[in-house]
Amino acid sequence: MGKGALPQQIVPLLILFTAGILGLFVARYFLVPKSFGEYGHYRADAVDEIAASEVSFAGYKACLDCHEDIYDLKQASNHKGLACEVCHGPCAKHVNAPDEFTPPAPRTRDFCILCHGYNLSRPSGFPQIIPELHNPGKVCMTCHNPHNPLLPHPPEDCSACHREIASRKMVSHHATLACIDCHIVPPDHWKDPQTIRAWKPTNREVCGKCHAEDAESPKEIPRIDLNTHGKPYLCWDCHYPHSPEAK
Repeated sequence: MGKGALPQQIVPLLILFTAGILGLFVARYFLVPKSFGEYGHYRADAVDEIAASEVSFAGYKACLDCHEDIYDLKQASNHKGLACEVCHGPCAKHVNAPDEFTPPAPRTRDFCILCHGYNLSRPSGFPQIIPELHNPGKVCMTCHNPHNPLLPHPPEDCSACHREIASRKMVSHHATLACIDCHIVPPDHWKDPQTIRAWKPTNREVCGKCHAEDAESPKEIPRIDLNTHGKPYLCWDCHYPHSPEAK
């Protein structure tokens, strides 16, 4: 390469840069809608198109004129944050002509399972079921009123609300350990779990009941010196209690 000549890689870069600039100009004047930018980073014509669209949803306030009793019942339940049209679909036609259009009222199990079927990503404490095991063949409304979805009786097992934890514990070394061995569960927790909380361990001594050197537990259970092992950390800083393999 002679003195003063451009490096070889500069020419392709200049070509690409020029092509990019030309591409932006072409896109701006030939591909981007003319109304783009009138209201900011938005296509202004879309506002008129949306306004001209047929109204499908009525909003929950429209339901109050005829269904105030059902609305009040729902607002006092765990479904209070669920809009009517989430389950019943768009209701604008029904509001405008109640005798001509009747919104759908879901009756199948598949609908409720959209929210209440077991899903690992859902938070612990959210009611979930395994559809194949939970009253198979029965319609959900046989036991639950969707506008006030109280349980017909308190849950008989923690897995009703803590399915992910129960599934993990089931295949761990703690599979045979009852939840109440580590958690204090007030009787009212089964009836009102959102208000009455179960107690979670806050000290090392809870694990020490089984794992301390002088614990009265089967010999095959791993033992530690509770006074020196892992201090000053709590046991669950290193071991997940529902699947307690060592890290």
